[in-house]
Amino acid sequence: MTKNRRAALRSMGVVALLLGARDLAFGASIVAVRVWPAADYTRITIESDAPLAEKHFLAETPSRLVIDIDGLELSPALREIVGKVRADDPFIAGVRVGQNQPRVVRLVIDLKQPTAPQLFTLAPVAAYQHRLVFDLFPTRERDPLLALIRERETAEQQAAKSVQDALGEFIGKVDKPLLPPGAAASSGPPLAAAPVAAPVPAPIPQAQMQTPAPLSPQAQDKIDRLVVVAIDPGHGGEDPGAVGPSGLREKDVVLAVALQLRDRINALPNMRAMLTRDADFFVPLQERVHKARRVQADLFVSIHADAFLTPQARGASVFALSQGGASSSAARWMANRENSADMVGGININAKDPSVMRAMLDMSTTAQIRDSLKLGGEVLGQIGKVGKLHKGAVEQAGFAVLKAPDIPSILVESAFISNPEEEAKLRDPQYQAQLVHALAVGIQRYFAKNPPLARSRQL
Repeated sequence: MTKNRRAALRSMGVVALLLGARDLAFGASIVAVRVWPAADYTRITIESDAPLAEKHFLAETPSRLVIDIDGLELSPALREIVGKVRADDPFIAGVRVGQNQPRVVRLVIDLKQPTAPQLFTLAPVAAYQHRLVFDLFPTRERDPLLALIRERETAEQQAAKSVQDALGEFIGKVDKPLLPPGAAASSGPPLAAAPVAAPVPAPIPQAQMQTPAPLSPQAQDKIDRLVVVAIDPGHGGEDPGAVGPSGLREKDVVLAVALQLRDRINALPNMRAMLTRDADFFVPLQERVHKARRVQADLFVSIHADAFLTPQARGASVFALSQGGASSSAARWMANRENSADMVGGININAKDPSVMRAMLDMSTTAQIRDSLKLGGEVLGQIGKVGKLHKGAVEQAGFAVLKAPDIPSILVESAFISNPEEEAKLRDPQYQAQLVHALAVGIQRYFAKNPPLARSRQL
């Protein structure tokens, strides 16, 4: 063996020792694949132990997205993506996967509608390793405010039809001839009886048929259009939020509460609730604010059930935005934790101009914070009737999700999911119902004292 060759082999050995076995391995292994379908968009996540590189293109007739992933061998873990597509997925009809070339796996996603895909990678964070993400968005976004109005009209028409059907059944019964007592047992022909003339009752006003109490007459007179409440269930999809000692996930319990609150608000006259998410999918913090502004919401209520450093922390809290520092070190800690949701859930930082996003989130106003504190006070007062409060006053901190400049916004920490007793309460349907009642009453009390103004555009 020549001297130069021995030197070359010696240097290769040094490199091998420096890199380690993990870095010398060629390609990546699949850790997990996940599919998150929703009406807003469908997300596919491929998690691996090393970064993945891809190339993609859209093909027509039939419409499909073709993705080639380099440095990868087809594995059972990757094949699982085929069975994870649900029949009710609004965007994906099916997925095919195969070894297109040596070390290149091809995914073909058959599409149900015209789609604008966004593909990006995420570095390891929290419990996740490297992630390759495909977000499938519709090419045309629906008008959410118009959708709310149409939903309300449909509900009113169905309620009116139910009243008319019940009224017709009642009239049919009272119009039937009445027989004198004992006539049915008589062997002779029945005696004719004059029909009883019953007054036809007036239709029952829809507002009187609703279970929740309406606003005061004085406040109702000032409301000249649909009142919209944006309800924001925290976390979702890739971001589970906090997890309790027994495994209860924050994203699941806050969605359950939000769905019940939506139904409660929708039952109120002239009111409608908009959910920033109505299923288990991730919504970036900025998009939650954007959704509320698109429907010109009158209020924004973000619902959470956070964890703290120690399991002893307990009690509900209500937060508003702060233009300065946080009202307490705990409020600052919780705001920082909630603001990190985008890193865990995974956002495409190339999709929007970061400078525009920062400017949007810095347009908070003194008036918005003042009204938010009023709303928070009403809600906190009602939640205090349900259980223990962590703090007896509305706290303030720099929560990114509360920075809509023109919408009173609060964040409700319903309980500490990290506390075993409070985790059990959050799992209890009775406590959830009590919490929903407290939130609804607090919202109504706020509107009774602060009637919303007319929108700038005609509905």
